[in-house]
Amino acid sequence: MSVVIIGGHDRMVSQYKKICREFKCKAKVFTQMSTNMDKKIGCPDLLVLFTNTVSHKMVKCALDGIDDGTTRVVRCHTSSGTALSKILEDETPQAV
Repeated sequence: MSVVIIGGHDRMVSQYKKICREFKCKAKVFTQMSTNMDKKIGCPDLLVLFTNTVSHKMVKCALDGIDDGTTRVVRCHTSSGTALSKILEDETPQAV
């Protein structure tokens, strides 16, 4: 399963990826707005938006770049590792 995380804290990127690996997910993490971000996102199975640490412009860019029919979107106000673990536990079919 592929996961894209939008927002969060720069110092947590490696932990976000580690948590995703524990759930057997491939992860891309975007904590900052980058050029052509909508093209870099691709077509993930799950898009996680950490709404407390992301700009409205970045959210719009992320949502414009995905396919609504195949990608599930989860919005979470908290950008902690525990919150990500809970989201993945609820969303992945092979939860640990």
